[in-house]
Amino acid sequence: MRIALVTETFPPEINGVAMTLDRVINGLLSRGHSIQVIRPRQHAGDGDSRTGDLEQLVVPGLPMPRYQGLRMGLPCRARLLKLWRGSPPDVVHVATEGPLGFSALRAAAALGVPISSSFHTNFTQYGRHYGYNLVRGGVTAYLRWFHNRAGCTMVPSNDTRDALARDGFRDTVVVSRGVDATLFNPGRRSEELRRAWGAGPDDPVAMYVGRIALEKNIPLTLRGFEALRQAEPRAKLVLVGDGPAAAGLRRDHPGAIFAGRQGVQSLAEHYASADLFLFASTTETFGNVVTEAMASGLVVLTYDYAAGRQHIRTGENGFLVPFDQPARFIAAAADLVRRRVDWPVIRSAAAATARTLSWGAIVGQFEDALLQVIHRGQPAIA
Repeated sequence: MRIALVTETFPPEINGVAMTLDRVINGLLSRGHSIQVIRPRQHAGDGDSRTGDLEQLVVPGLPMPRYQGLRMGLPCRARLLKLWRGSPPDVVHVATEGPLGFSALRAAAALGVPISSSFHTNFTQYGRHYGYNLVRGGVTAYLRWFHNRAGCTMVPSNDTRDALARDGFRDTVVVSRGVDATLFNPGRRSEELRRAWGAGPDDPVAMYVGRIALEKNIPLTLRGFEALRQAEPRAKLVLVGDGPAAAGLRRDHPGAIFAGRQGVQSLAEHYASADLFLFASTTETFGNVVTEAMASGLVVLTYDYAAGRQHIRTGENGFLVPFDQPARFIAAAADLVRRRVDWPVIRSAAAATARTLSWGAIVGQFEDALLQVIHRGQPAIA
């Protein structure tokens, strides 16, 4: 296949969407497909490039309002029409729903090119954190209109599929997420890194990895850790990542260790050097960090939805609490200390579960979904 993939975010940006697309693209390239990525310009020297069967075309972009570090592409329908009219792809996959994705949707439909899409970001849940809760209905209506013009919408979890179905989204298909267990594994544990955190060999280290942003519910993670620390005063908390809420949280929680953004290899070392993973976010469509933490051999505590619901069995390979019940999350965090004798077995089982989550299988699901869209040959209506 010749695949055009349109996205607002792409490596070297570090977030779940960018890293997922990177895995999928590399998998598709290894299967003999050619891919044309259309994305916003990331910095002043950024430009079009081609490496083998991967072509990257950059378009103008702007910083995303109230979301430091991310950009959105500007409308470019005329350019895409000219590009694809001269050399049409077999399918256009739209990964994000911003102005760039909207332009791609309209251009592909006008040319009769089959379209698929992905639903990666739970924008309606973000509303209560970013001041647009009153227009959540309008946001949902736009997203429904957008995705229902694609031949299929790929979603990462059963929870997301069911929620979208209730809101009138059609033709959704679950294409889950894998985890690289050769990269994220317990063998990357570093006692030197633990010493840098002030943690002795037997001191428990809890970790959060992800955007330091409002929608990740980090204050609840911090409250859960404080309950844990009351039961075990030697415990440490390490937060890996950066984002718009980082400065305020650093100021208000001087005892926590803010490790900032990490490269991929260093990130794997950070994961494996902790013992526990506390993740209180309620806005995930999947939550790659949950399976990365499991692969790294951590005891994971998270809510019962998305990746947690799909892969964690409470008391066997991690712990789940009922969705969006803060008191239950805090109590479960404190209870982890009481369960410390079980940690070795749980950590081993978590890593074993993650080893079954091959990216190869996920790329195959993605490929099959694209082939189905091409086979139906029913382009969206502009």
